[in-house]
Amino acid sequence: MASRGRPQGFVQWEVVAPEGAVADRVVAEAHAAGAAGLEELAEPGHLRVFATADRADAVTEALLRMQGDGVRVAAGPSPVVERDWSEAWKEGLDAVQVEGRLCVRPPFARRPEGFAGPCVVIEPGQAFGTGAHASTYLALELLVRWMAGGSVALDVGCGSGVLALAALSLGARRAVAFDLDPLAAPAALDNARANDLPRQLRAFTGPLSALRPELRFDLVVANMIRTELEPLFAPMVDRLAGGGVLVVSGLLAAELDSVRDHLSARGLDPIEALTRSDATGDDWAGLALRARV
Repeated sequence: MASRGRPQGFVQWEVVAPEGAVADRVVAEAHAAGAAGLEELAEPGHLRVFATADRADAVTEALLRMQGDGVRVAAGPSPVVERDWSEAWKEGLDAVQVEGRLCVRPPFARRPEGFAGPCVVIEPGQAFGTGAHASTYLALELLVRWMAGGSVALDVGCGSGVLALAALSLGARRAVAFDLDPLAAPAALDNARANDLPRQLRAFTGPLSALRPELRFDLVVANMIRTELEPLFAPMVDRLAGGGVLVVSGLLAAELDSVRDHLSARGLDPIEALTRSDATGDDWAGLALRARV
């Protein structure tokens, strides 16, 4: 458990200890000596111990006493570098460029230098979707390639509204977005206002079946994991206008062929499939298909 909100004057040690009872004893001894926090590092058996500076000597002595039986103080004590946590969370949230034709950025990130295309501004928050994740990027990439100008778009499971707003920025005439998460539609509408697109977007909390039965869309896009997508395949296909495009993302690459076959059997013609790896090495897939006229 990592400690949070550490005041000034903290020091830290990195300790290597076999997982299990030995590590538990190290933690207990460190806390008895005055340690104030512990962080389990990504490498198994590596711990980071925190204490106020006035307890540094006592905690050091306790940790050194524990050395042996696989326990080793690898580093420390060293000062904890203080950070402005109100700003640090923004790190890594930069502008994302898609095909050189679209960018998505948080409000505190600058437009990429020399980029002249539309930029969708998304406030990071509780509603998922800033464009950085591989599955969101794939959906955006397919929108850039296959959405026709003047389209009417439907964003299924909209999260932050990034896909609906991207469609509007790329030339869609209007968009409808919905999600079962009660935080999503308000976030999407806030982001629409931030992008001067409030009149073009309609967002609501509820299921796909809440839409009027006669409504059809030139573009339907959904970025969800397969277990969430599968119950929606049939109703999403039913909502496509003739010649309309369905974009689905959030699939693992290994699921691509079976999803493509399933949707082909429902009368859609596959037009492009893309894959992309995320930072953890997982391979994601996105798929675009066209409804037959």
